Amino acid sequence: MAAPMKKTVELFYDVVSPYSWIAFEVLTRYKSVWGNMDLKLRPFFLGGVMNESCVMNESSNRPPAMVPAKGAYMMKYDIPRLGTYYQVPIKIPKNPSEVMFEKGSLTAMRFITAVDIDHPECTENLSRELWMRAWCRDEGIFNQNDFLEAAKKVGISEEIAKNALARIKDDDVKNRLKKNTTEALNYGTFGAPTIIAHVNNKPELVFGSDRFPILAMLLDEEWKGPQAELSKCKL
Repeated sequence: MAAPMKKTVELFYDVVSPYSWIAFEVLTRYKSVWGNMDLKLRPFFLGGVMNESCVMNESSNRPPAMVPAKGAYMMKYDIPRLGTYYQVPIKIPKNPSEVMFEKGSLTAMRFITAVDIDHPECTENLSRELWMRAWCRDEGIFNQNDFLEAAKKVGISEEIAKNALARIKDDDVKNRLKKNTTEALNYGTFGAPTIIAHVNNKPELVFGSDRFPILAMLLDEEWKGPQAELSKCKL
């Protein structure tokens, strides 16, 4: 009897987003739990999504954390609770506004993209380490030293890391990141994380880090909880 055909699931994410980290950890755990899921990591630029979704829809699209009451709820309750439930070691940085809005993630996402193009086998671990830096250890994800330290931490050679840094402004890197961002927008996204499940040749958009039972339903799989024993987060 032939094995069932795998269903592609795309995760569009940005390391500036703690909710993206939760979705990333759960989906990378479930690669070995849901046998029919082929997970594709798609780094994109959340700032571009926020700006372009406003233009495309002729409306405003404010990040949730910029709504004062919602931002306070997110930082005090929602993100810590989700981190505890999913066993993702999230700790709110001293200045979350600086991490999310003031310094931005464009350079970090270009660095990940440069690595992803030439060494896709490193993408998962590098992405995880940048989240660990920003949303666990309150370290930077903004400059050359930050990226080199992150790469070294996960065993990426200095040669590969420096080559990726040198390619951050190359057209193929910028175009790949732009392509990922545009494709997510074309699917109808408005933020991160964006999950696209391809079922019966139809893309199904699932938004956020709290819709895994819905994703399981779409994939005809069983949601079995956080699967914390499969965590790859190393403190």
